[in-house]
Amino acid sequence: MKKKISVLLIVVMALAIMLAGCGGDEQGNAEGMDKVKAGFIYIGAANDGGYSQVHEEGRQAAVASLGEDRVETVVAENIPEDQTVEGIMNDMIDQGCNIIFANSFNYQPFVEAVAKENPDVNFMHFSGSILGENYGNYFGRMYQPRYLTGIVAGMTTENNKIGYVAAHPTPEVIRGINAFTLGVRSVNPEANVYIVWTNTWYDPAVEKQAAEALLDGQGVDTICQHQDTTAAQQAAAEHGAYSVGYNMDMSQANEEGFLVSAVWHLGAFYTDQLDKMLQGTWEPTVYWGSMADGVVGLSDYGPAVSQEAKDAVAAAQEKIFSGEWDVFTGPIYDNQGNLVVEEGQALTDEEMLSMMWLVDGVIGEVPETN
Repeated sequence: MKKKISVLLIVVMALAIMLAGCGGDEQGNAEGMDKVKAGFIYIGAANDGGYSQVHEEGRQAAVASLGEDRVETVVAENIPEDQTVEGIMNDMIDQGCNIIFANSFNYQPFVEAVAKENPDVNFMHFSGSILGENYGNYFGRMYQPRYLTGIVAGMTTENNKIGYVAAHPTPEVIRGINAFTLGVRSVNPEANVYIVWTNTWYDPAVEKQAAEALLDGQGVDTICQHQDTTAAQQAAAEHGAYSVGYNMDMSQANEEGFLVSAVWHLGAFYTDQLDKMLQGTWEPTVYWGSMADGVVGLSDYGPAVSQEAKDAVAAAQEKIFSGEWDVFTGPIYDNQGNLVVEEGQALTDEEMLSMMWLVDGVIGEVPETN
């Protein structure tokens, strides 16, 4: 009798293990699957003309590449960077999502918390630094095209005053300001970059006000931005100023004065991630793609950009693509006159990812954060 009970227990345990394995497969952490369901969470509208739209276009490209019969997606737009996003993620999990992509920096602690509570679901967070058994992060070396757009701005400005509408004082934003300014100064040592902080990622009204403050208050003739929409570009257009865009081609917002944008190409990345889910080979990773990888790059040029500027960009881009030189190669001074990067030396990824200082040529300072 005891022997029969023991055999029965073994059979029950084996069935339980098999069922548990099947459950894990359904959520995307075990073997491959016939169809994946992915959640995409955006801080702005999917048609915002900038940041969230490039993620949306990447999602659409992935679905088109892999096929609707193999990929189903759920999209949540205009989600604030607070506990609201936790509810959104949990709702997506209840709908059967196997993997969730969250596209804004301050979603990070919420993504990590929900990921730890749901080990059978995978998560990828854009622009952060988290990494665990079922969650990772992804971004691009946007500082490379930022540098190139700085070359264009530096060779186009007429009064050597360039404005930069800055978002939050994070290493990502500061790295972008610095790379842009290094590009400006590489071709125009007399030019300065004036910054205004908005402490927002997505607020068109605030973005436009900040650009107007630079145009009217500082007298800049060129506007660059970090925020998500075309509001700063619109302010430049209304003032007859040049503008450098971000995220995607923003020429429609300033037809005469638009110069170029530093842009994202996320379709290949999202396709790769979802294909790995289907194949059962997905693993959490820290991805920081470069211009050579194609995840970041430049838009087409606007009509105001000279051939001389285009040639200068091409030469600098060739140096970056060679891998023998990168943007943060010394000598580099901060805007307090201190030598920060010695000649011939280059910042490491860790140093770039923790950057909290401004280069020479930037007029402004990094505000204190709590």
